Amino acid sequence: MKKVVIVCGLIAGLICTAWMLISIMKMYEMTGDFENGMLYGFASMILAFSLIFVGIKVFRDKYNQGQVTFGKAFLIGLYISLIASSMYVIAWMIDFHYFIPDFMDKYTAHELAKMKTDGASVADIAKKAKDMAEMAENYKNPIVRILYTYMEILPVGILISLISAVILKKKANVNPKIL
Repeated sequence: MKKVVIVCGLIAGLICTAWMLISIMKMYEMTGDFENGMLYGFASMILAFSLIFVGIKVFRDKYNQGQVTFGKAFLIGLYISLIASSMYVIAWMIDFHYFIPDFMDKYTAHELAKMKTDGASVADIAKKAKDMAEMAENYKNPIVRILYTYMEILPVGILISLISAVILKKKANVNPKIL
């Protein structure tokens, strides 16, 4: 199980981390446009976390005689999710700290400009500006930033772990004795 979890976790982590770094570079540094960033981010997470399904299936079929319980399958998925999510969080912390420390300022400006373009009221824009300022202040704390980043990716991995465990669980074939 350990080998499957580590290999699949590292590959999933590389996929979502590379995609995040490339998309941040494109959105932040090249175009300044944050549109569709969330869509691309979650699409890459789903792609990366497809390795959860692969990992559970490989473990079940290759190492566990074609059987796996829901609990064991979910645990494999959870471990893969934790490895990939931790890689993502570490990459984001490094990228944010060294390369884009003004990310929250630019993101806030983008969101407020979008609201103005969409015709939001002055009161709604002011409320959003206040909320974004509070978030930016909280984001200065590295622990909060780590937690926010885990909240961004880990629930996706947990959901895919649950779905994969339900689909792939397979108990041993039992031949009941006829009395």
